[in-house]
Amino acid sequence: MVKRRVRFFFSTDLVSEPVVYLLGKEFDVVTNIRGGEVTHDSGWLYLELSGEDAEIDRAIQWTIERGVRVDPIEGDIIAG
Repeated sequence: MVKRRVRFFFSTDLVSEPVVYLLGKEFDVVTNIRGGEVTHDSGWLYLELSGEDAEIDRAIQWTIERGVRVDPIEGDIIAG
């Protein structure tokens, strides 16, 4: 099992969709939200995804196909 840290950027039309919930339900990954913010324009989340590398890759690809921008995070996550 590995852990991968990513940042999701949502557009206004995706903010209200349960993307993170569906990600954990559809794929064999554990989602751990480390921080985030939602405004009337957009939203972002810091996530730590745990699971097998291939399954995390599939989950990230599924998320990107829904219109979410996914950026990797290196180092420690400092939310604030």
